[in-house]
Amino acid sequence: MRILHTSDWHIGRTFHGVDLLADQALVLDAVAGLVAEHAVDVVVVPGDVYDRAIPSADAVTVCNKGFEAIRAAGAMIVATSGNHDSPARLGAGAAFSAAGGLHLMTRVSEVDRPVVLEDEHGPVAFYGIPYLEPEATRAELGVPSARSHAAILDAAMTRIRTELGGRAVDGTPPRAVLLAHAFVVGAESTGSERSISVGGVETVAASSFDGVDYVALGHLHSPQTLTDRVRYSGSPLPYSFGERSHRKAVWIVDLDADGLREVVRHDLPVVRGLSQLTGTVEELLTGDQFAAAEADYVSAVLTDPVRPQDAMRTLRERFPHMVHLEWNRPEGVTDLRYREKVRGRTDAQIATSFLTDMRSEPTSGETRLLEQALSFAVREPENAAVAAEDIA
Repeated sequence: MRILHTSDWHIGRTFHGVDLLADQALVLDAVAGLVAEHAVDVVVVPGDVYDRAIPSADAVTVCNKGFEAIRAAGAMIVATSGNHDSPARLGAGAAFSAAGGLHLMTRVSEVDRPVVLEDEHGPVAFYGIPYLEPEATRAELGVPSARSHAAILDAAMTRIRTELGGRAVDGTPPRAVLLAHAFVVGAESTGSERSISVGGVETVAASSFDGVDYVALGHLHSPQTLTDRVRYSGSPLPYSFGERSHRKAVWIVDLDADGLREVVRHDLPVVRGLSQLTGTVEELLTGDQFAAAEADYVSAVLTDPVRPQDAMRTLRERFPHMVHLEWNRPEGVTDLRYREKVRGRTDAQIATSFLTDMRSEPTSGETRLLEQALSFAVREPENAAVAAEDIA
């Protein structure tokens, strides 16, 4: 059996306020193309199908078209819900969609009810563990005292191993694939994932998943191999500038009669690149070195000595997909700190410097007036105290 592992589609997500639905539609078409090209039997999607619990109508349309393209390419689909999804909404109509080859596994109470598919070697059991929020799922899994993701996951895996063992023939259980949405120890986040920590305890060990042939993980957005059998596919698109160096990919997993045979990475096309640029507005508008970024999503740090006006509109003439700007004075952050600028200086020196910066260097007469004013200000608290005594 040949399986394609993808995850974290986040359909409906925006990128610095920019709608990504068109990009997401293109990359899902690319996934369907890989299904057809490599004769994939099953596509697994372990969570975060949508970016929001209540997706927009347009997001639902893009997602459904993606599912339809994958089915038309020849693969069945098995998907679970992640921490961004609403299990009830994603799983609505699951019984009907299963008849068409889309298996939505979103109920915690059914973690030990696999989708069983057949190939020439016999059955393969697909188990789906939706995102397990400890507070919401511990009672349902029969572990009311559990507080961590690890404890909740162990309870789910105990049910799965028991069910899988019950399917054994002559002491040998069938091949099994597990979908799970979790943060596994040793994996690296990219910064664009929503935290799933509860009380600071969010990670689980890769060994928690022992007993199955392949573990398709979701939640982290870069492709990662934790063991030969435990992997993240990552998201199909970058969702932060921290991912600009990542090449997005899927895993194609082959099972033979004995279990896992081979896992091969297949890179996805870059729909639109990400670039981070630094320079003055004029440099960014005219510099040849920035030409390669003209079609990218762009984040720029401006180094103009004075904050430029309407820089976003100006720079979009060259970079139409610019999405983020910040201004950083060349002097650096330290020189902008008032405390650092006035340390060791008298009140008169500070006031004189202020007048010079705002207007011009004060005359000798103005300097005497300034000194008198400062002297009065210093004596004012004492004068106020005397006046208060007189009143009393």
